Amino acid sequence: MFERYQGGEQALLVHVDFRDETAREDLRELEMLATSAGATILGTVTTRRDSPQAKFFIGTGKADEIAQEVRRLDADLVIFNHALTPAQERNLERIFECRVLDRTTLILDIFAQRARTHEGKLQVELAQLRHISSRLVRGWTHLERQKGGIGLRGPGETQLETDRRLIREKIANILLRLEKVEKQREQGRRARVRNAIPVVSLVGYTNAGKSTLFNRMTQSKVYAADQLFATLDPTLRRIELAKLGPVVLADTVGFIRHLPHDLVAAFKATLQETREADLQLHVIDCSDERVKDNMAQVNEVLHEIDADEVPQLLVYNKVDRLPEGMPRIERDDTGKPVAVWLSALTGEGTDLLLTVLDELLSVQVVEHQLKLPASAARLRSRLYELKSIQRESYAEDGDCIVQIRLSEVEWLRLVKQEGPHILNFIVKQ
Repeated sequence: MFERYQGGEQALLVHVDFRDETAREDLRELEMLATSAGATILGTVTTRRDSPQAKFFIGTGKADEIAQEVRRLDADLVIFNHALTPAQERNLERIFECRVLDRTTLILDIFAQRARTHEGKLQVELAQLRHISSRLVRGWTHLERQKGGIGLRGPGETQLETDRRLIREKIANILLRLEKVEKQREQGRRARVRNAIPVVSLVGYTNAGKSTLFNRMTQSKVYAADQLFATLDPTLRRIELAKLGPVVLADTVGFIRHLPHDLVAAFKATLQETREADLQLHVIDCSDERVKDNMAQVNEVLHEIDADEVPQLLVYNKVDRLPEGMPRIERDDTGKPVAVWLSALTGEGTDLLLTVLDELLSVQVVEHQLKLPASAARLRSRLYELKSIQRESYAEDGDCIVQIRLSEVEWLRLVKQEGPHILNFIVKQ
């Protein structure tokens, strides 16, 4: 489909330092991404600009300089630490005479390598197709005309239009298949709600140590490595807490700054575990100098997928890398735990985390008695969907009295969806 320069994985990195902090990327992160993708880094070219240039993203002089560096190093690939437009990629490839990748395509490539489950592969393919659809013009500039001649007269489509139609059809097909997977996940979630099993989801910046912590807590052997996006497919395991009993722990994909929107959209089903969790463990690499920025990026993605209202416990990982790092529990003024410091690698502090989970999840169950008039039939139906009704009876005036029990997260979500008037139905004890 694409007439692009072929080659290996010998890469030259390009990083532009913009004045606008929101447009800045991290050079060290680009190096880690390139290494995670399997590229051999030959060198790095950095430059400063106020804003991207329309034609080449970088200046014409810098583009010529990079072209000379590509020939000198015999590079197969030039990777930009930024998002490029299709036209910019095409223009740069003509000058460099090799493949050009932007940050988004690089992340998509890593995801494609890491996907193991059927669902993960479908989600990556969906993200790639959405990304490719905007770049189709590069492969068919010589065929942007209608077919003609004996044996070639077709439906009046250009080759470009045909490809776009085929991609649209394939995207629709993948969305249908993902919908089936999502329904299967929903059935599993309903079973957990019915059995009143709390779900704890691990979230955090990529390479923060989520999978290592997951393995430590569940005695599992989920793939964990010191590289970006080592985990892609979600994994669920059951653990036993001393007081509360069974809890489901979910390991999810790590986040990264400027995570491609195509990926966020494609992984909605996977990230559902994060959205529907009773508690999020926000795993943070406390040895990273960009710790505050990384936390902000994670919270930004959580907001984007509507998962920012789930209660969150901060888990500062890798205390073994700090000079005076000690496992401990941080509490607020009311005595409620807000953070746990530990090392998933050595196991120090994981017992403190289990104690805090027992403490937090034990108090996160809401019980109410509601008096529902006939006009609240939709709310009653919703409560049955959540499997939260324990007992039901009728008052003399015909109103329905229900005793409900559900997690605090579900209750707050219900109040938000149905409106604050639901509080008027609570029977004062």
